[in-house]
Amino acid sequence: MSGILLAPKSPLACDRQALTTEQRKRHFEILGPHLRSRLRRVHELADGYEFEFPGDAETFELVADWASGERLCCPFFQIDLEPGRQAGTLWLRLTGQEGAKRVIRSELSHFFEAE
Repeated sequence: MSGILLAPKSPLACDRQALTTEQRKRHFEILGPHLRSRLRRVHELADGYEFEFPGDAETFELVADWASGERLCCPFFQIDLEPGRQAGTLWLRLTGQEGAKRVIRSELSHFFEAE
C-alpha cells in the first residue's frame, strides 16, 4: 500500500507501527496482493467502499486476517465482513468518518486498478 501520511493529530492517522515488522510484511506484501487477485468488484458507498470476494473458506480466512491487521493500523475504519448476499460471495465493507473514503482509496489504490 502506498501509505498516506496524515498529521499525527488527525483522527485519520494510519499507525503502521501498530504492526510488527513481520506483521507489516505479511499484511502489505502477502495478504494485500492475494486479496487483490481474488477481488471480484468494488462498490462505492457514501462513506467508503465494499469489496466483493469469492465466499470460499480460504478467501474468508485471508480477508479476516487482513481485516485484523487493518484494524490495528487504521482503527478509524469501520470494517465489516458480510458473507452470502449472493451464494458464493463475501463482502468486505470499509467505511468511516469524513475523509476516510479518501484514505481507503489511497491506501488500497491497487484494489481500484481494474476500474
